[in-house]
Amino acid sequence: MGKPDGKVAVITGATSGMPLAGAKLFVDEGAHVFISGRRKDAVDEAVKRIGRNVTGVQRKAARQ
Repeated sequence: MGKPDGKVAVITGATSGMPLAGAKLFVDEGAHVFISGRRKDAVDEAVKRIGRNVTGVQRKAARQ
């Protein structure tokens, strides 16, 4: 797979762990990343940690 320079990636649950690390890697390689998570505070913190080329989206809780 080639580098994601100039591409867009969507990563769900990227507020911690492997998804967050993956989002950082994509950004480091030139992609713009959309990340999502359930808690707004966690999404905001992840966006801050990634720093650039990232958009955070709080997702709705699943209906039960």
